[in-house]
Amino acid sequence: MSDNRPHITVAAIVERDGRFLVVEENTIDGVRLNQPAGHLEADESLADACVRETLEETAHHVSVNSLVGIYQWARPDGGIQYLRFVFACSDHGEETGRTLDEGIIRAQWFSYEDLQAQQDRLRSPLVMQCIEDYVAGRRFPLYLIRQL
Repeated sequence: MSDNRPHITVAAIVERDGRFLVVEENTIDGVRLNQPAGHLEADESLADACVRETLEETAHHVSVNSLVGIYQWARPDGGIQYLRFVFACSDHGEETGRTLDEGIIRAQWFSYEDLQAQQDRLRSPLVMQCIEDYVAGRRFPLYLIRQL
C-alpha cells in the first residue's frame, strides 16, 4: 500500500521593482521555473522553512510578511500530492558567493508578463496561481498559522 499523504511545502513570493524572484532548477520534467520553495522539516515553523528554503535556493535573505494562500495540488501522473503554504516576503539582500542547493541552476528576477509568457517552463500550475493571487492583493495575517 502506498502512502499518498500530501507533502507539506512552503514557497516565497519575493517582489522587487515589479519583478519576482524565481529559481531555475533541474527537475524530473527537465529545467523548470519555480518560486523558492521546499519541504517543511521536523520541528520547523512554516515561516522559518520559507526563510531557510529561500536562502538555500537563491542566496537571498528574506523575512516573511504575510500568507498569500494555502494550495493543494496533485501531480497529474497520480504521484505526489502537495499542500503548499505561500508567503509574501521582503528581500534583505543576496549573500554573495553562497552555494545554492543541488539542482538549482540560478536565481533570476522575472516580471509578471515574463512568467505569463513562459508558462510551459513553470514547474507546476501552482507557480502562476500563487503569483496571480499575490498580484491580486491576497494577503492574510500570519496569526492564522498557530504553532504550538
